[in-house]
Amino acid sequence: MHYSTENLIRRQQVEDVVTQLFIQIDNRNWLMVEKCFADKVKMDVTSLTGGEPETMTPQEITARWDENLREIKALHHQAGNFVVDLHGDNYAHVLCYGIAYHFQPNESGRNTRAFVGSYEFDVERGSDDLWRLTSFWFDCKFVDGNAGLK
Repeated sequence: MHYSTENLIRRQQVEDVVTQLFIQIDNRNWLMVEKCFADKVKMDVTSLTGGEPETMTPQEITARWDENLREIKALHHQAGNFVVDLHGDNYAHVLCYGIAYHFQPNESGRNTRAFVGSYEFDVERGSDDLWRLTSFWFDCKFVDGNAGLK
C-alpha cells in the first residue's frame, strides 16, 4: 500500500479530530468537544439508547452529554484500530473500536460500567482548513458492569 505524504498528513489530521473528541469528552471540556463537530451532526447511538438517529448541533450534543454524565466521577475513552478512508481532499470516513469506562464510587463496590463497540464518523474539512465531524455513529457490542451507572 502506498500513501503520499499529503495523504498521510490528511489521514493523521482526521484521526486527530476523533482522538481529540474522546480526550475532551473525558475532560468534560464541552467547548473543545463542540469544536470537533460541524454545525450539524447526524448522531446515531440507537444501538445503545434505542429511538431514531438525530441531527443535532454541537451545543445540543454537549448539553445532553453534560446532563447524562454529570454524576459520573471519571470518564475514560480508549480508541484504536483506526481505519481512515480519504475521499478527495475534504472528506473522510473513519471506523475505530472504542471502550468507554464510567467510574462512580458507591456502596456496592461495583464502581464501573464499560461500554464496548465501534464508532464510525464522517469528517469534512471546512474552508478554515480544519476537519470536523459531520456524523457520529456508535455500534454497541456490549455493556458490562454496574447497570446503575449511566
